[in-house]
Amino acid sequence: MRQDRSSPAPEGPDATLLRSASAARAARRSDWDTLKRLLPYLWQYRLRVLLALGFMVAAKMANVSVPLLLKQLVDGMNIAPGSAQALLVVPVGLLLAYAGLRLSTAVFTELRELVFAKATEGATRSIALQVFGHLHALSLRFHLERQTGGMTRDIERGTRGVQSLISYSLYSVLPTLIEVALVLALLGTLFDLGYVWITLLALLVYISYTVLVTEWRMKLRREMNAYESVSQSRAIDSLLNYETVKYFNNEAFEARRYDAALEQLRRARIKTQTTLSMLNAGQQLVIAVALLLMLWRATQGVAEGRLTLGDLVMVNAFMIQLYIPLGFLGVLYREIKQSLTDLDRMFSLLEQEREVADRAGAPALLCRGAPTLRFENVRFSYEPGREILHGLSFEIPAGQTVAVVGPSGAGKSTLARLLYRFYDVSNAAQGGRICIDGQDIRAVTQASLRQAIGIVPQDTVLFNDSIEYNIRYGRPEAGHAEVVQAAQAAHIHDFISKLPLGYDTIVGERGLKLSGGEKQRVAIARTLLKNPPIMIFDEATSALDSANERAIQAELRNAARDKTTLVIAHRLSTVVDAHEILVLERGQITERGTHAALLDQGGVYAGMWALQQAASA
Repeated sequence: MRQDRSSPAPEGPDATLLRSASAARAARRSDWDTLKRLLPYLWQYRLRVLLALGFMVAAKMANVSVPLLLKQLVDGMNIAPGSAQALLVVPVGLLLAYAGLRLSTAVFTELRELVFAKATEGATRSIALQVFGHLHALSLRFHLERQTGGMTRDIERGTRGVQSLISYSLYSVLPTLIEVALVLALLGTLFDLGYVWITLLALLVYISYTVLVTEWRMKLRREMNAYESVSQSRAIDSLLNYETVKYFNNEAFEARRYDAALEQLRRARIKTQTTLSMLNAGQQLVIAVALLLMLWRATQGVAEGRLTLGDLVMVNAFMIQLYIPLGFLGVLYREIKQSLTDLDRMFSLLEQEREVADRAGAPALLCRGAPTLRFENVRFSYEPGREILHGLSFEIPAGQTVAVVGPSGAGKSTLARLLYRFYDVSNAAQGGRICIDGQDIRAVTQASLRQAIGIVPQDTVLFNDSIEYNIRYGRPEAGHAEVVQAAQAAHIHDFISKLPLGYDTIVGERGLKLSGGEKQRVAIARTLLKNPPIMIFDEATSALDSANERAIQAELRNAARDKTTLVIAHRLSTVVDAHEILVLERGQITERGTHAALLDQGGVYAGMWALQQAASA
């Protein structure tokens, strides 16, 4: 039975899966639109395409010539049994020509694939790279809402779909159509038009039946993609959150959720196999009836003396050559439709709008030394109707440190996200903006902006690579000695040196082989290695013990010297040396001043200080 990679539709009450399937249907565009999106990637290889088409036509002409030689060979063997001249009558030249044509067919086919391989792989690489780059260009909002497993599955299927679409259309469908045209021309020329009409009618019935049934099955397959994506996402999310699953003893719960998706997948695949069997049976019935009619007509011609045995063999060979590829035309049509659908899903990722984009002709940020950073009347909300920052204004003078403290949810980390332009301010039209040395950060390129900023985030996530790779990520061109120097400044060099593999130690998925404090020190080393003019410390020492915190605080103060620094903190002891401290509550600055001045005010900051001092006593 032929393999069918198409995927059926979901059934059942699972609301999440049904929503995903509905979204997949809603996003579906026409196949022609998808093809038009693909053509520019192939246009740069147009010379190779034309050469490959030439080899393809040559291969089919050689293939169609085989039955003609076979007829001559059979008719040339029409001698009396046991004749002494039998060996001399054998048309040796025809045998050699027959073998030569068979060989030519294979050679031209391989040349076609060899010539076009660069076009196929080049187009696949270009599209995959463009999607990868576009995903990195999308806003943080998109990536917070995405399902990683489903998205990676869409990209994987899409890149595979490019290869399949090109391969099946150029290597299978088009050659089959050329062969059909050549066979029809020969049947009409060598015999009567009855053979042509039988073949054409069979083709019309076969193709119509295949298209109608396959279109019905493709509706099932598109929803199946959604089920596969959801099941993949559930598995990946559960494995990525392995520790959380263990903490709450929810292995059985995760298994039930995954099994629910797999059950829908199982039912859909069974339905797909059933409809595939129905499609294959109908196709074979059409082929069998057409072959019977052709051979019956040819046999009558031989019996009446109008045709030779060679003609009968030639008609049979033509039909076999024609219906063998035609027998796979239904599979090819399904594969092409599947590839178009997979390609459409990947192209839909390219059509995701960039919430934050550079303006046309935006210049690079001009930053000579430590700049002045200013928030001017900044308002921001992640969701409509729920504003996080309410007209925030403050300035960090060049080379100074400003700390922002306050309760969780006050909007402290949002400041760092806005400064990095993960989001844009909500009230830009009303004059809200963020400036670096007087330059609105929305008017400069994001690459130059982020190059000027270094951050030690509150939640450190590392690549599943070596410790050295993760530290060097701050400045990929840095040498090993510079990496070691940054690690020493972050007080993690001694720990790394004691590891069996040292700096080559793999940190595991998201850095989970390291403790929270070790990960944070790697993040500090990474930022120190980058050495940008603007520094952001977002709870940079929250995962460290008191002894290490005091040691690293001294290094951070050295790193922040002559740099413009924004410190976001809960522990007030880490910000006492800041030039100014801002107390942020509900998105507004309620107090501001130096540590001593705020204590003298006896307000919110003084109360927070008293509570933390009492807790540490």
